[in-house]
Amino acid sequence: MIDKIMKTLQDAGDSLREQAGTLGSGAKEKTYKLIDDWLKIFPQLEIYGLKVESFALGVALSPSLEVDLKGSHKDFSMERLDEILDKPDSNGAMRTVISTIKTTYSLHRRIYADLQEPLIVKVRIRISPEVKVFIGEPLIQ
Repeated sequence: MIDKIMKTLQDAGDSLREQAGTLGSGAKEKTYKLIDDWLKIFPQLEIYGLKVESFALGVALSPSLEVDLKGSHKDFSMERLDEILDKPDSNGAMRTVISTIKTTYSLHRRIYADLQEPLIVKVRIRISPEVKVFIGEPLIQ
């Protein structure tokens, strides 16, 4: 009887491991596709004045790509940001980065602080992408 229970538990465990592997590979494929889509915008961002400063790929059950870009505030006036956002060929990833920069500038203006160089944009691509914009060098990395 105990042998049957152990066999049933082992079969269930094997089935769960197999399903987790399938889910894991599906998530990996989805994330790699997402990363591939984002890779296309970094050359465009460099044309606009954001230079890639660091580039990292994390390989795990859920892969990630982290890219730090650095630019100057003079290259990103509100008019320039609107111009980029209004381009018909602007894809979702590009719109996310540019609108996050624009929103950061808008919020920063509300605290009446001087703009500190540089403009830093950190992008972390994983199943749910994350974009952070820093005005000035962050003290905590």
